Amino acid sequence: MALAVHIEALEVWRESAASEPRRVLEGFSLEIAPRERVALVGPNGAGKTSLLLALVGAAPFKGRITLGERRLERATLAELRREVGFVFAEPGDQLFLPTVGEEVAFGPRVRGVPEAELDERVRAALTRVGLEGFEARAPGELSLGEQRRLAFATVLSYAPGLVLADEPTASLDPLARRELLRTLARIDATLVFATHDLEGARAVGARIVLMRGGRLIATGPADELMADRALLVRAGLEAP
Repeated sequence: MALAVHIEALEVWRESAASEPRRVLEGFSLEIAPRERVALVGPNGAGKTSLLLALVGAAPFKGRITLGERRLERATLAELRREVGFVFAEPGDQLFLPTVGEEVAFGPRVRGVPEAELDERVRAALTRVGLEGFEARAPGELSLGEQRRLAFATVLSYAPGLVLADEPTASLDPLARRELLRTLARIDATLVFATHDLEGARAVGARIVLMRGGRLIATGPADELMADRALLVRAGLEAP
């Protein structure tokens, strides 16, 4: 079941081994409907990744985050994480098993899906990302674009209600980018992703959330915001 997301008066800190935690988001509020696609857009340091991490309880925060009907807090964290898929910016941070098939089966297996169902889960997830027939391949042999799509397959295989992704189209060549955007467009869940790719966000029908300096600048349809050059400049971006 796709999850609605409610964020109210959120403050987020990022921890550092070399210094005191610093506040990277302040007074941030946002509503996201079930199955909505939302693109967090802003310059480096805007707080996009920090927001994604807060949504899985991986960054310290104050305020209120509600996923579906449940508030994200210590008592609900483990349960809610089972319903959220997180795709990292670097596939190497996510892929660790010898074969593609094992990677995609891992999530459903640890969530208690019966072994008899795993092969079908793997096939279905790989088909959704355009990697059907790759089960026996080694993840390290794949291109960056294929690894990114494999990372999506590893979370789609357990049917999360919310998918979070950090810079999914970064550093991809045009063909790999188009294939990745097709993957995003096919996701049957609530989708929130951080990106600099305004055109890509528009291509998948995402609502844009413009961020800068840890604050929400504006939110709305991609075409509307991309046409407002003054707004993009204020958000530290260039118009496509």
